[in-house]
Amino acid sequence: MDKTIKFTGRVLYLSQDPACISAQLAGKPVSRAQAGALRDNVSTDEITPVTVMMTYDERLGQYPYVGFEAGGIKPIGPNAIKRGGFQITVAGKRYGKGSSRESSPLAELSAGIKLIIAESFERIYLQNCDNIGILTSTDFSLLEQIEAGVAIPIEAFLTGRDPLTQQVIRSGGLLAYSKTAHWPAPSAPTAVARDSGTPRTLVEKIIERHLHPDAESAERGQGVFIAADWRFSHDYFTGMCAHLMHRAFGKPATLHDPDSIIVFQDHLVLAAQSEPHVRGGLLPGVAHLTEGHHAFARTYPVREHGELLGMPGSEGICHALMAEQYVLPGQVAAGTDSHTPHAGALGCLAFGAGATDIANSWVTGYVRCKVPETLRIELSGALRPGVTAKDVVLYLLQLDSIKRGEAIGLVFEYGGEAVRAMPVDERATLTNMVAELGGFTGIVEPDARTVAFLKERRGVDFTLQAWMCSDPGAHYRNVIRIDAATISPMLARPGDPGNGVAANALDADVAVNIAYGGSCTAGKREDFDFYHEVLQWGLAHGLKVSTDTRLFLQFGTMEVRRYCEAQGYLPVFEQAGATLVMPGCGSCANCGPGQSSSVDDVTISAINRNFPGRSGPGNVWLASPYTVAASALRGKITTFEALQRVLAHA
Repeated sequence: MDKTIKFTGRVLYLSQDPACISAQLAGKPVSRAQAGALRDNVSTDEITPVTVMMTYDERLGQYPYVGFEAGGIKPIGPNAIKRGGFQITVAGKRYGKGSSRESSPLAELSAGIKLIIAESFERIYLQNCDNIGILTSTDFSLLEQIEAGVAIPIEAFLTGRDPLTQQVIRSGGLLAYSKTAHWPAPSAPTAVARDSGTPRTLVEKIIERHLHPDAESAERGQGVFIAADWRFSHDYFTGMCAHLMHRAFGKPATLHDPDSIIVFQDHLVLAAQSEPHVRGGLLPGVAHLTEGHHAFARTYPVREHGELLGMPGSEGICHALMAEQYVLPGQVAAGTDSHTPHAGALGCLAFGAGATDIANSWVTGYVRCKVPETLRIELSGALRPGVTAKDVVLYLLQLDSIKRGEAIGLVFEYGGEAVRAMPVDERATLTNMVAELGGFTGIVEPDARTVAFLKERRGVDFTLQAWMCSDPGAHYRNVIRIDAATISPMLARPGDPGNGVAANALDADVAVNIAYGGSCTAGKREDFDFYHEVLQWGLAHGLKVSTDTRLFLQFGTMEVRRYCEAQGYLPVFEQAGATLVMPGCGSCANCGPGQSSSVDDVTISAINRNFPGRSGPGNVWLASPYTVAASALRGKITTFEALQRVLAHA
């Protein structure tokens, strides 16, 4: 990349004022002062909604920001950015929240955006920008220099970045860097840490055991390449990963250990039941993405989990299947989805990465990360009856420090009596939703429950090793201590998972016409135990799903469905009036049964995020499986405890 960069295009301020956005699109110059308050928490669902992600190449340049909301409206239409000649985007805090979709920065880059300035960035989004060649900065003083026509030295975009990332940025992206780097075949993880005299967290130990052999050390904040035991993609991004890989390394490329590469067809399998995909004529685009996915699986000897035969659905959602079938404590797994940390419940290092990172890892066997700092979440005591791991996460999300972005890029290490008492499925909810908390990954120290899970679910006899824990005296950025008994059933108001509120603090009834239980976060065995407990109680007390509400229950994997069948749950769900949906991302990705179809729809959902448009145009409240099922019975938001109390006094 050139030593200096001169920006000749326009600046787009993502203002909270829709009139300001419209004025800029109409060609009016706007200053930073005139733009007023900038939008915080601009998510990848707003940059590239799932309904425009029907291609994996530069055609995405038609669509950046078409889901962006300001003042309750979406002022940016297709081709507006390219047509307006914008080169710089400016926004507020936590830019790029949400999924790891590299479609978002690729859309921006393809539309002409070369630089994004924001108060802070989400980790995966920032790394994706580095990887494909978009410059980023948190230095707003650069705007004055750009407007004055001053060429900016490349060093201005390297401040605060680790040496490896600086090399990637200077190279113009990861794959350009990769073609000149040294990639020895990854060997088995080393048995002991390189610096055994220094207390380490569990994640630091895992990184040390998987380091690229040319790395001299793995100190916090340092960019490194680590050998990945597992690398996976899903149907939205397999084609993009393959496209990027072939463009950089030729076709066919030589894959490192293809047996440790897994492709999952899970995100798009229910598109034919998705109203916006059918109504909007998007199914040919879905077929295009699916064919890119299948073409890779046909060309290379990788593992594949596909769609069901004879019915809509998949074998399972990638994150749940990784925990059910593949990852072991102490291993490293990287995947094209921000909820990859789900498997951290087993005591492994699992994290989301963009398409470029995964494409590079397919060939080299290594994935890039920054050695993270760790935030310890110490949950003492015991959770109250009816309070779940989902309530714990929604409680954490509403903390001021989390909302300010102070946990961005950190490991969430969960511990304490309440965590040790949780089954692995509940621990997976904690680690899964680190994506919403802004962290790098989540992890729970493996213990006897982990060993039992591996034996019961997978028939694996696993022996814990002494190193598989954080050392006494290990460094933590911070420790958040919570008395588990103080947490009550929680909700997140529509718009953001951080809009947390205790359910008993609602000051007015909220009627719901859709209740949704499922997704990788809430489609596990334990979650279905919760749904069943509420619905069975309801039937015993003469209650069924409210006539004004539709309840959808979606299995995370077919193994979960088999479990429910063996437990005798299915007749209860049917009698209560629930609609059962086979595995797939479905409504959670605005791509299947349970999504809203009108702005007037109100959903209570156990999924992980409720960004605008995430599950359709309506308002989505987040809650635990208990609260979702109880609300379906009553037709308005209520906890199971409150529902029981109402009937007791009836």
